[in-house]
Amino acid sequence: MSEPTGQRTPRFHQLSREEAIALLARQHVGRLAFSFNDRVDIQPIHYVYEEGFLYGRTSEGAKITTIAHSRWVALEADEVRGTFDWRSVVVRGAFYRSELDGGSMEASRVAQHAVALLGTVVPATLRPGDPVEFRTVLFRISVDEISGRAAYSS
Repeated sequence: MSEPTGQRTPRFHQLSREEAIALLARQHVGRLAFSFNDRVDIQPIHYVYEEGFLYGRTSEGAKITTIAHSRWVALEADEVRGTFDWRSVVVRGAFYRSELDGGSMEASRVAQHAVALLGTVVPATLRPGDPVEFRTVLFRISVDEISGRAAYSS
């Protein structure tokens, strides 16, 4: 069967580790997948990538309760321009909750660093004028595994 006029056959390839990290660093919204027993859930989150970790924040609730039972998560981030023009990265790693107060000095330092990084995306993070002030749970995810794929039609 011949190709329809004007359409090209898409090409798919694996992203290099460097390409995958670059995409992860450019994006700030991903989908966090987590599971407990036989239930898998996926929820959107915003994040910042830096040196082998994703930093983010969320609110208390079912996600945090579930992850407390199994800290292994996955996150997917994408750049989509068309049906056959996209890049996608999947990260697998461990979820670590960070506390500004009440934890160790190291945990507090990590939490303060998370706030500073998240402030590059939402400048009022955990300050007056914060548009999502209810998201008070800080976390980081270790990037233990990273892989990516891409499709091109040109």
